[in-house]
Amino acid sequence: MGFRAAIDDNDVNSITNWMQTAPETTSVADFLPGPGIQKLELKFDIDELRAALDECLAREAFKGGMQDQGFAALPLTQRPGQTEWTENDLSGRYWLRGDARYVEEAREDLVPEIDFSEFNPKFKGTYFEYVHEELTKRFPIGRTRVLAKSQYNCNSWHRDPEPRLHIPVTTNPGSLFVVNHHVTHLPADGSVYFTDTRGYHTALNGGDTTRVHIVAALAYTQVTK
Repeated sequence: MGFRAAIDDNDVNSITNWMQTAPETTSVADFLPGPGIQKLELKFDIDELRAALDECLAREAFKGGMQDQGFAALPLTQRPGQTEWTENDLSGRYWLRGDARYVEEAREDLVPEIDFSEFNPKFKGTYFEYVHEELTKRFPIGRTRVLAKSQYNCNSWHRDPEPRLHIPVTTNPGSLFVVNHHVTHLPADGSVYFTDTRGYHTALNGGDTTRVHIVAALAYTQVTK
């Protein structure tokens, strides 16, 4: 026996209409462009990217004090001659509204992206060096990091001083990127994605495997407030 509502109003009609349609369950595993996020024409070899990831991690482990929280970084660029990285180097300035006050506040110190002009010599000769060279032929590139996000994990809802380029290396369909109100998945097929992280955004990994992206800051004029 079907359910019969005791009240017939706009809410009941709306839900009834929804129940007559099937939900979308296939295209969510693809990339959907939208405000603040775009796939570029530039593309790299995904097999080479994954081989370079293994090679770099064999030379040096991920860094960062937030690894217990599911966030780890491997710096591919540095200030000329740099040998040590602070936690601020690995993360940097961001703004967020972190609690019920809805008040925007700055966290950490501003990192001058343009200072990170040298490729990390520890990873010389890898495919990642080639990737960096190709990016710098086209754009002003600042900090370039390999960022890992463990399964069932989410970043803060925040904004950054500059936009970023993302190159997924390993991912899963449950890994999503959100810019303002647009949510999409970034497949790991060698594609390069522009993400306007000057707007509010987050990355989440709702899959069973670790998500790893190369993230390159675009060192144009930074937002300072």
